[in-house]
Amino acid sequence: MSAEILSVSQLTQQIKTGLETLFPQVKIKGEISNFKRHGSGHIYLTLKDEGAQIPAVIWKTTASRLGVTLRDGMDVVAEGRLEVYPPSGRYQLICTSLTEAGQGALQQAFAELLQKLAKAGYFSTERKRAIPAIPETIGLVTSPTGAVIEDMSNVLERRFPAAKVLLYPVKVQGYNAAEEVAASIAYFNSTKHRRHRPEVIIIARGGGSLEDLQAFNGELVANAIYHSKIPVISAVGHETDLTIADMVADLRAGTPSIAAELAVPDTEQLLRNLDIVISRQERALQAKLDGADRHVYSICNSFAFNRPPLQMQQFHERLDSLIAQMSRTILTTYSQQVQRYTSVKQQLGLLDYRKTLERGYILVKKEVKFMTSANKLGASDEVSLLFHDGILPAMIIGEKRP
Repeated sequence: MSAEILSVSQLTQQIKTGLETLFPQVKIKGEISNFKRHGSGHIYLTLKDEGAQIPAVIWKTTASRLGVTLRDGMDVVAEGRLEVYPPSGRYQLICTSLTEAGQGALQQAFAELLQKLAKAGYFSTERKRAIPAIPETIGLVTSPTGAVIEDMSNVLERRFPAAKVLLYPVKVQGYNAAEEVAASIAYFNSTKHRRHRPEVIIIARGGGSLEDLQAFNGELVANAIYHSKIPVISAVGHETDLTIADMVADLRAGTPSIAAELAVPDTEQLLRNLDIVISRQERALQAKLDGADRHVYSICNSFAFNRPPLQMQQFHERLDSLIAQMSRTILTTYSQQVQRYTSVKQQLGLLDYRKTLERGYILVKKEVKFMTSANKLGASDEVSLLFHDGILPAMIIGEKRP
């Protein structure tokens, strides 16, 4: 029996039907080669291993949902269906999803660790600490090269240039990256030097595949963040990336630039708030001063406050009256004493022997005594004769006459 003669199209259609029916869903592991992104958004590539290769297509809608950056030489696991393309007579894999090789194991390890840490309370919101409102010092844990540190520095300089940034350079992926990140957190927590101890720590890196972010999905970094006494902001990857470090941290930022904005206040807004507070305090102080003025005015005009001044005024008036009275008494007494003195002086003047001498009398003085009787003098006695205008010596030459 001779075989049925088929056209190329008929044979191709039978192969297409049989092949697509036999392999409606397959999962293939291979290396990417001939990678090409078409202007339409579709991706064309070849999956190969050491023994064979198969062309593959990723349509635009599927390509837009991929969480991995594809490149030649990358080992991947592609899932999809086989399809025969009649015009070229070849079959190809229509990919519905594509992940980097080994990502499945990473996803499983991620899920297991996530469950373990959640049970231990690592993600509890009650233990998360508040980020300081105005930190003086920020500890930055990231790669010393690349756009991340430049972007964060620009944000910090723009928003709050007064903050001091301490960079602890680390590897953010690959061998020993997790150990370096954990060591940086431990260093900031253990240092006793105030200038080297930040008030908040930011862990940052750019986006990447699950394998690239593996250092931040391990238990080592999770423990370091959990036991940190300094609040930690995690900014690992892009908005869509979520790591265990993000969940353990006290605050998660979608990107490193957002982390910088969350870590420090806006200086201009801070100054505006300060102006508002100062204005509010000034108004409150003025209100207190006005109230105090009213209280003092009320006291000053009260009867209880004014009674002492009135009494003092009365005392002053009485004192003035007493002083005037005393002055008059003193003047009167003085006048009387002057008159008395004058009278006594006149009387004493009448008794003054010099007045008597002026009328023609003399005093006879012998030695130191005045002679009041002729019986006390004898012949040849030397005496002094006191006139009103002088003294003359004399001698007794005769006897006393009867």
